Amino acid sequence: MKLTKTSILAGLLAGTMLSGAAMAAGTHPVTGEALADDQTFTYRVLDEHSSVDPQVVEDVSGAEIVRDLFEGLMNQDEDGNLVPGVATGYTANDDNTVYTFSLRKDAKWSNGDPVTAGDFVFAWRRAADPALASPYQWFVELMSIENAAAIIAGETAPDQLGVKALDDHTFEVTLSAPLPYFPQMTTHATTFPAPQKVIEAHGDDWTKPGNIVSNGAYVLTEHLPNERSVRERNAMYWDNDNTIVDKVVALVINDENVALTRYMAGELDRTEVPAGQFPRLKKENPDEAISFPRLCNYYYTFNLSDSGPEEFKDVRVRKALALAVDRKIIVENVMAGGQTEAFSFAPVATANFTPPTTEMQGMTQAERDAMAVQLLAEAGYDKGNPLKFDMIYNTSEGHKKIAVAMSQMWKQKLGVEVELGNMEWKVFLETRGNQDFELARGAWCGDYNEASTFLDLLDSESGYNDGKFVNPRVDELLAGAKTAKDASANYSEVEQIIAAEMPVIPIYHYAGVYMMDSDVGNWPVNNVEQNWYSKNLYKIAE
Repeated sequence: MKLTKTSILAGLLAGTMLSGAAMAAGTHPVTGEALADDQTFTYRVLDEHSSVDPQVVEDVSGAEIVRDLFEGLMNQDEDGNLVPGVATGYTANDDNTVYTFSLRKDAKWSNGDPVTAGDFVFAWRRAADPALASPYQWFVELMSIENAAAIIAGETAPDQLGVKALDDHTFEVTLSAPLPYFPQMTTHATTFPAPQKVIEAHGDDWTKPGNIVSNGAYVLTEHLPNERSVRERNAMYWDNDNTIVDKVVALVINDENVALTRYMAGELDRTEVPAGQFPRLKKENPDEAISFPRLCNYYYTFNLSDSGPEEFKDVRVRKALALAVDRKIIVENVMAGGQTEAFSFAPVATANFTPPTTEMQGMTQAERDAMAVQLLAEAGYDKGNPLKFDMIYNTSEGHKKIAVAMSQMWKQKLGVEVELGNMEWKVFLETRGNQDFELARGAWCGDYNEASTFLDLLDSESGYNDGKFVNPRVDELLAGAKTAKDASANYSEVEQIIAAEMPVIPIYHYAGVYMMDSDVGNWPVNNVEQNWYSKNLYKIAE
């Protein structure tokens, strides 16, 4: 996709351009709504974010903060379309292996320094550099940037990455193979610029309030770990005059029911709806309870590494457990927020890809249960000789309810005995990443809207293939998809292999299920990636 003048204009309009006169009058210049005097947006997050360093952050809540603090080459509008960020546009050569981005000349860091192409060169090399050990290092290779694989492997110096500053306002990227969706990937935090001088001056402390220098619409003014994070308007941001929300506060509240109570008390503008409570809340608060499709999957992954249990090496065991999960009960009775049953790894909301119908999907639940009993018996397990294993998830009432429901289904239908364990988020990530588990919760929200963002997780070399599933055919298909004009056939075959070998158990595809104060304007419900930017929101006078 190349940006045209029309698409750029549309993007600017979608970003809610404001006029000084309208702001002075206290009304929104497009909708005419009266604006609240206090333009503070406060929302709840489940856990402490992993980082606000663009090249280190690895979780959704952290990325939400980073999108406010930093701005990449491209942004998204309320419908998920590409719109200008630091780049005003881009061009590509005939075979789509060289992309050239034109950077705006009025982009500045929060300390007043200009944002240059060199800042992107530094950041992208930094992300690939083994010295940083970024958890998203693999994303640079996934972008097919020239020499990325060799740099990540430690075989080539980071300065050989295929990125170049042609001048201060022209950034060139050379790919090792054509990648038609490459521009979409530049909305991801890993690709955001980084301030070299600040990082070199402060080391790991560069992201602390008082040290951090950022180029987005907001600056970090307060951070109390496991409690709150505050970002406020960046006076140096190139479009600061057209930003309405002055302050954004993220409060860490581990208990979703406590968060709902605080929302009802007026302390929060947005919080997640606790599992099972959406029907009631929608009836009682029809203007505030909302649900919409999201580009995310919820699954459980088997540890298939050498450290994993021998029982899970048997595909019959894995398939039996997957078959016996009644997804309809989970989405309709446990979650009840508009989630959809998952029989594929890539969500149904994925652009330009319709997952194939699997054998399991075409069966009734009774047929699935019968096959599960048969498979487990063939593997040598029944209620007299029960299968036993541990199952872990990160602390959340919703995750707990799902895990309990699954374990009860397995107990009642198959005689399986499961030991449940919950862990604080960072401990959970480390435990799962080190293959120190048997069966573990997994979830993924697309880094861009294309099937590979999900299916690549099961590539044998993926940094997030925590179950260490290895299938050479899957690797071959995913590699071929990167250069195929139409990769649908590759993706369909990968989904069929997943359904046959069941390295993961897809449970459901997400919905965004929130309590959202009716005075919050312009929340992007039509952006399935939910890449939201506080600069595009506004608070309506009540």
